[in-house]
Amino acid sequence: MKRIVSLVLALGLVCVCLAPSARAAAPEGLDVAAPSALLMEKSTGTVLWEKDAHTQYEPASVTKVMTLLLVMEAIDAGTLGWEDLVTASAYACSMGGSQIWLKENEQMSVSDMVKAVAVASANDCAVALAEHLAGSEGAFVERMNQRAAQLGMEHTVFRNCTGLPAEGHVSCAWDIALMSRELILNHPDIRAYTTIWMDTLRDGQFQLSNTNRLIFYYDGATGLKTGSTDTALYCLSATAERDGMELIAVVMHAPTSNDRFESAKALLNYGFAGWALTAVYPDQALSPVPVLLGQQDTVQPVPQRECVILAEKGQEGAITTQVELAQSVEAPVEAGQQLGTFHIFVNGEQRDSIPLVAAQEVGRLGVGDLFRGLLDQLFLQETG
Repeated sequence: MKRIVSLVLALGLVCVCLAPSARAAAPEGLDVAAPSALLMEKSTGTVLWEKDAHTQYEPASVTKVMTLLLVMEAIDAGTLGWEDLVTASAYACSMGGSQIWLKENEQMSVSDMVKAVAVASANDCAVALAEHLAGSEGAFVERMNQRAAQLGMEHTVFRNCTGLPAEGHVSCAWDIALMSRELILNHPDIRAYTTIWMDTLRDGQFQLSNTNRLIFYYDGATGLKTGSTDTALYCLSATAERDGMELIAVVMHAPTSNDRFESAKALLNYGFAGWALTAVYPDQALSPVPVLLGQQDTVQPVPQRECVILAEKGQEGAITTQVELAQSVEAPVEAGQQLGTFHIFVNGEQRDSIPLVAAQEVGRLGVGDLFRGLLDQLFLQETG
C-alpha cells in the first residue's frame, strides 16, 4: 500500500521537457542569417530553437571542441596533467592555418597548448596534444569518432583534430551542440581558457587574441569556439551564461564572419529574454516513513537530486507535483534506498520523476532487542 500526497505548486511558468529532443517553434523576428543554427540550454539539454540543424556542413575549427573535450577528459581522469610538457613533432608544426608557429621539438605545457587552442585556434597545438595523448593524430581521431558516437552525434565524421579541410569531415549544428554541452557541463575548468580575450605565451613574447569576439562585447559570454575555411564558410559554437542559465548557440555555414556573430547574438538574446531555470520542490516537508523492525521508528525521505526545469517567461501556467511514499518500509534500510517518487507534471503530462530516498541508514532490531522490547511492553501493562 502506498500513501499518495498530491502537492500543487502554483507557478506562473510553463515547463518544457528536459529531453534534448524538445524544441520551440521559431519566434517571429529572430534574424539568423546562417542556413543552419540551433540554441540549446546547457543543464537540461533542451533545444529552444533550431533551423535545419541536422544538415551536414564542414565544421572547420569548431572541430576543436571535441579535441578539447578529450583533453579535458584525460586531465580529469588523471592521465594528463596541466603542467605536463608536450613536445611538438615536425608533423604538428606543418599544419598551417591558425597556429602559434611551434618549432620542431619545442616543448610547451598542456596548459599553454590548451590556451593556444581555445583562444587562437592553434592547429599545431591541437595536433601536438593529439599526438601526446594517443601517439598519432590518426589514433586520436579514432577516439574522437568513438566519443562522438557515444554522445549520439549521428551526423558527424571527423577526419582530423583541427577542422582543416578534409574529404568527408562533416558535422551539423545539433551534433556540435551535443559535444559543446558535454564540454561545458562536465568540464567547467575549460572556461578559464575560453573566456580569455587577450593573453601571451612564451614568457610574454607571443601575443594571443581570441578569435571569438563575443568574449569581448557580449555580456555573459563564456566561449566557445569559432571556425572558418573557404568551404565551411563561418561557423561558431557560442556559449554565454546569465542568472545561472548557460546557453549554447551554434551557427553553421554563415556567409560572413559578422553574420555568424550576429546570428549567435540573436539566438542568445532570444534565449535569455524568453527562458529561465526554476528549481521545483514539494511545498511542504516530506513526512517520515515508518520503519518496521527498525532501530529507529522512522526514516526521512529526501529527493535524490534537484529538479530544475526550464520555464518560459511570461506565460501563464501551472506545474503540478505528486509525491508517492511507501506507507512503511522494513528494516534494514540503506542510505539512498528508494522510498518513493516525486513526480512533476505540466498540464497533466509528466515531465520529470525524481526518486525519494532514505537520508540515512536504519539498522534492523536483533532478537535481543525484540525480547527487551517485549519485556518493556509487559512491564508497562502490569504497572498500568
